[in-house]
Amino acid sequence: MPAVTTTGAADACLAVPPLNLGGQFADLRSELLAELTAVAESGYYVLGPKVTAFEEDLARYCGTAYAVGVSSGTDALLLALMALGIGPGDEVIVPTFTFFATAGVVSRVGARPVMCDIDPQTFNLDVRQAAALITPRTKALIPVHLYGQLADLDALLPVAARHGVPIVEDAAQAIGAQDATGRRAGSFGTFGALSFYPTKNLGALGDAGALLMSSAELAELARKLRIHGSGHTYYHERVGGNFRIDALQAALLRIKLAHLERWTAERRARAARYNALIAEAGLAPEFVQLPSERHGRHVYHQYVLRAQRRDELVAFLKERKIGAAVYYPLPLHLQQCFAELGYRAGAFPHAEQAAREVVALPIYPELTESQQQAVVAALTAFYRR
Repeated sequence: MPAVTTTGAADACLAVPPLNLGGQFADLRSELLAELTAVAESGYYVLGPKVTAFEEDLARYCGTAYAVGVSSGTDALLLALMALGIGPGDEVIVPTFTFFATAGVVSRVGARPVMCDIDPQTFNLDVRQAAALITPRTKALIPVHLYGQLADLDALLPVAARHGVPIVEDAAQAIGAQDATGRRAGSFGTFGALSFYPTKNLGALGDAGALLMSSAELAELARKLRIHGSGHTYYHERVGGNFRIDALQAALLRIKLAHLERWTAERRARAARYNALIAEAGLAPEFVQLPSERHGRHVYHQYVLRAQRRDELVAFLKERKIGAAVYYPLPLHLQQCFAELGYRAGAFPHAEQAAREVVALPIYPELTESQQQAVVAALTAFYRR
């Protein structure tokens, strides 16, 4: 692999977009358009055989007995809490450093999100602190497999079992992530929630998600709750919601699912190349801290560094048309909408530090070696100027 110092001025100025969704579509254009036409001509646009076929393939891929396609990853989490009967007076433990939906769905069912700090190496839930937060009011734990790496489920599962608290895995960023035995994200807990937002490793052409489970009873309940709690049209056993997945999204996702392992291998190869290029440039650990792989196969939904002078760096990269981003700039316990929970700055120091330091570099299967060299050349220019 060529060292960063060999890249020329042209490479250093090469624009690197944050994503290349058009490139992925072009690669599968004929397959996707044929399936789109087939769905359009069938007249079966909501649920139906295309959805069932995708759900069966998805469950098989993830290692669960059942998958229920839904309208988004957020709705998958919401559906899980509704199926567990969680509501007012209940508590659900969530990491404070994550996408908003993880805690937002807890509030939406009337329960209280109980915030927890993170492991500073993986950015995932601090299991020891989570265990200490469990009370008789705790009705669920939601570990997040952030950036594409499993949370420490080996430590968390026994804690949850000891207290009789169900685990809902937020695997929105981690489809295909697995532990050392090959067991995959979403298959460990009572439920696993997936997102197929277009930017995800497995992305729809719009919003979509899925809920995974291995209980036949819970699968039946989830299917009812996604259509207003109805097992039969106009007869409602419970109050659910409109959480259905479109047949078109399911059909297109089924085609893409067949390519996911290849895409995951390509993401991992690009992460390894970043690691090598950054090391060759002498940037780590003096200026940046590389991602840590500690719990099995990381699928690199995001390639995230800790960086000195992060905000200056992001501005510098964006000036050079390099699609750097910050996931996430403000922990949930400091968000205005959760002010009534009573948390203050300093409550979760690891999460707050991560929010000041993390930066995500572009990573996707279509990312070229020259583009990665340009990214690292820009990092070098910033820190060595």
